[in-house]
Amino acid sequence: MNKILLEDKVNESIYLFGKKDYKTLSDFLKNKNYSKIFVLVDNNTDKFCFSYFQNQILNNIKLNKLLINSGEINKNINSCLKIWNKLSDLSCDRNSVLINLGGGVITDIGGFIASTFKRGIDFINVPTSLLSMVDAAIGGKNGVDLGVLKNQIGVFKNPKLILIDSVYLNSLPENEFRSGFAEMLKHAIISDVNYWKKLIDFDFSKRNGISKLIKRSIEIKKDIVLKDPFEIRLRKILNFGHTIGHAIESYFMKSSKEKILLHGEAIAIGMILESYISHIYCGFDITKVDEIYDVFTKIFKKVNFNSSVIQSIYELLIYDKKNSYGKINFVLLEKIGKPVVDFQVEKKIIVEAFNYYTEK
Repeated sequence: MNKILLEDKVNESIYLFGKKDYKTLSDFLKNKNYSKIFVLVDNNTDKFCFSYFQNQILNNIKLNKLLINSGEINKNINSCLKIWNKLSDLSCDRNSVLINLGGGVITDIGGFIASTFKRGIDFINVPTSLLSMVDAAIGGKNGVDLGVLKNQIGVFKNPKLILIDSVYLNSLPENEFRSGFAEMLKHAIISDVNYWKKLIDFDFSKRNGISKLIKRSIEIKKDIVLKDPFEIRLRKILNFGHTIGHAIESYFMKSSKEKILLHGEAIAIGMILESYISHIYCGFDITKVDEIYDVFTKIFKKVNFNSSVIQSIYELLIYDKKNSYGKINFVLLEKIGKPVVDFQVEKKIIVEAFNYYTEK
């Protein structure tokens, strides 16, 4: 990747792209003269990423490793308590920094831990999954789940630096790669029809050109976040597919009978359903709904939903963060690249959308 050094006036984040920018990161850490430097990892990034990361940093910079268990199921306050206590035991002070080396769970929870410890210490994101590179690590949203309810506890605060190095994707499992790709497709659907056309022809067996595509997704999200950092209105469009998608993800997390779905797997279904709902409410072209269905079902295996499961998922919709005054708010589409926000949707149309997905 070519280096891009950008400092956001609102977000205060510097974006670094490429292996050579570990020198920039090392210089930043030295110049800031942090009292201690901590690196948060999970079981996977400890095994596959930490040694590589450590070898890229200047030898005279000491890193203190902190470990949590991997997976969305561990993105909770108990994991935070473990790390807060560890930071306290290791004499972390307000002049320390936390580097979050990992996927979306690590950057979400790490940002929250740093933002709340001693009322806030600096943090840096080094995303290692495709999902975190194009979405979770970008935009300053940090938080944890409340039980199975996604991202109910959190804060807005931005990392000082975000370093994107696509070499970490070499150890990423195929299903995790595809999960992140779902968010890239979302970026295209809400903002750029030409980007959509590029993505739908992507060859997963070769992954050619992924670095340029990552950069484009970051540009899209960064532009939206800069205009609306606290999600007053415009930033809500980034939640396309997430209203139903998060409810689906939560249902599968709590179900003892179902296999847990990855974030992108659940959001992909959400985007299909919300595309169909867009056809009913906004006149979104049904041929485009079918195209979105075809693209996502080619990437992700279909999931079966019976009426009981649909009812359970519907009941989880009341916890969506975009809701207000007891109303469930959706992001819908007039066309690809033209989303609209704050739509209320009848239950019967949501059920109809599930039927479209299941029966097509």
